[in-house]
Amino acid sequence: MIRLLSVFIVAACLSAAALGGMASAIAQSSGLPLPRFVSLRSDQVNMRSGPGVRYPVDWVYLRRNLPVEVIAEFDTWRKIRDPDGAEGWVHQSMLAGRRTVIVSTPRAPLRRTADDEGMPAALIEAGAVGRLVQCPTGSIFCRVEISGFQGWLKREEFWGVYRMEFVE
Repeated sequence: MIRLLSVFIVAACLSAAALGGMASAIAQSSGLPLPRFVSLRSDQVNMRSGPGVRYPVDWVYLRRNLPVEVIAEFDTWRKIRDPDGAEGWVHQSMLAGRRTVIVSTPRAPLRRTADDEGMPAALIEAGAVGRLVQCPTGSIFCRVEISGFQGWLKREEFWGVYRMEFVE
């Protein structure tokens, strides 16, 4: 019984050491905050079920600049969440720090000023991807550029920025 208990304790210690090594590999990251928003760097990006090329490709993204959220890191791999909530692993070289947004509201008014009474510069269809320009502190509006138009969208009308995140 004592010998069985000793074997169990040794096995438990080895498992803890292995998990500690994995935790340290996960903690050994880019040093950037998690979670954070980034965008896809290429027109074709493979999302895998795990952090490495030995894991199968679950999804292939065919949309450059699509905003995604980095939710974990392992070595040179980033676990991402897309605007639809799908999660998987992408190599860091396929991601860019460029901040983009995807419009989630059909025919969202792109306003000339950051207020509800602002005249629309354009009506933007759901699914349109654009560049995030600015999100002032305490404002419900962010400045974006979509298809050559610049203006203000309400944060609730797009995905790619946190609720009260400040972006300059």
